Amino acid sequence: MFRERGIVIHAEDCLNDYWADRLTGKTGEGLHLNVVGVHPAGGHDAHQTMEAAIRMLSTPEWAKFASRMDKAGIAVEFEMHALSWMLERDKFATHPHWFRMDETGSRTPKFNCCASEPEVLDYIRERACALAKIFVPDTNKYYFWIDDVASAGCQCEKCRSLTPADQCMILTNAIAEGLEAGRPGAKQSYLAYCATLTPPKIAPRHNVFLEYAPIQRDHDAPLADPASEKNAGQITPLPALLQYFEAAGCLADAKVLDYWMDNSLFSGWKLPPKEFHLREAVCRADAAMYRELGFDAVTSFGCYLGQNYAELYGDTELAVYDGILMGK
Repeated sequence: MFRERGIVIHAEDCLNDYWADRLTGKTGEGLHLNVVGVHPAGGHDAHQTMEAAIRMLSTPEWAKFASRMDKAGIAVEFEMHALSWMLERDKFATHPHWFRMDETGSRTPKFNCCASEPEVLDYIRERACALAKIFVPDTNKYYFWIDDVASAGCQCEKCRSLTPADQCMILTNAIAEGLEAGRPGAKQSYLAYCATLTPPKIAPRHNVFLEYAPIQRDHDAPLADPASEKNAGQITPLPALLQYFEAAGCLADAKVLDYWMDNSLFSGWKLPPKEFHLREAVCRADAAMYRELGFDAVTSFGCYLGQNYAELYGDTELAVYDGILMGK
């Protein structure tokens, strides 16, 4: 059994009773999930979905959802691609040197920023501090990720020797420092995802922890399947990542963010959702592997499985996923 057993849902799915009913047992499933992650959708418009989520926090519907989670002993967290909110893209007009240089040698406001510019790191710290007071997780663990793109590092003279993982850790450390200024004891995740799966050379701050998210995996085969080249590329860096965080004394909060229940992915991130069925054998094999590696916190995206999905297809196999995380 994993200590933390979670599901990540879109922010708008907190505004009706469907997920709250399932998570709190009102539908009679008797689930044991104890963490729900609230996720404003990523992509190019992540800053806009974040603004919508901020507005949501002041609604009576959100207050009702948060109260029901609290009474059920389910911790609420927030997971989001937050960099384009923390560093507004319109700053490019006055501060182009804050933004990344692309492969042609031109500065661009598209995706992420320059990781070697002290001014922009200071600005990100300030914005992270402000954001920490808006989204307040029950666990004091934050998931304010860089932009939602496979690889978009800065190629300026100072940054080009840094790997995407190095640049991500520099930005993550700046976010973590800002969070701690706004919320003492706050911790920030380093999202090991796409180009940031390999261990950085930059040391993490004391309040940074690993979040492993193998999105580029073969979702129809267990991660440890020796016949899957795709999965080998996702899992090969994992032991070194774990060693890196252990050496830094930051391994205790290591977490898996997988995609077993992510119908937004399986629907191509387009509505209406496609019919979904949990790949139970894959999820079970992966959970066993994660336990063997020492992970004690596991969650999955569960987007596009809310009320609109249920109206089309009925309920999903959430209880089966719950049982696997419980070790059944």
